[in-house]
Amino acid sequence: MAEYERSRTMPGQPEHVFDQASNVNQLDAWLPDALHVQADDPPAVTVHEDDADRDTAATMRAENEQMRIEWGTRERGGYAGWLQVAGIGSGASEVTVHLSFFDESHDPGERKVCDALDHSLRRLEEQVRMRVDNTAG
Repeated sequence: MAEYERSRTMPGQPEHVFDQASNVNQLDAWLPDALHVQADDPPAVTVHEDDADRDTAATMRAENEQMRIEWGTRERGGYAGWLQVAGIGSGASEVTVHLSFFDESHDPGERKVCDALDHSLRRLEEQVRMRVDNTAG
C-alpha cells in the first residue's frame, strides 16, 4: 500500500474553500487534467481517466460539518482519498489531500502523484481566489 499527502494554504474562509472543493460539477476546474468526475446517483460517481481511456465506478461523500470530502473506488478497492479544509485564521485556510493506493496497479508512483496533488491544490487555490475576488468586487 502506498500513501501520499500534500497540504496548501489558501486565501479564503474555510467554508468558501470547502464549497469550491466539494462541488461535484466544478471538480474538473481543479482536479488533474486527465481526471473527470461525473455525478451518478450520489454518493455514486464515475471517474474517467483520459490517459487510460477508462471509467471507474467510485463514491464521493462531502461532510459539510467536518469540511471533509472522502472518495474511493466502488468495486475493487484500488484507491481511496480524502480532502480536509481547516481554518487557520485571518481569512485563510489549509487544505490537505491524502491518497491511499491499496492496489499497486493503481499507484502511478510517488513523483507523479505528488506532482498531481501539488498541481491540483494550486488549481483549487486559483478557483478560490477567483471566487473571493468576485465576491469582494
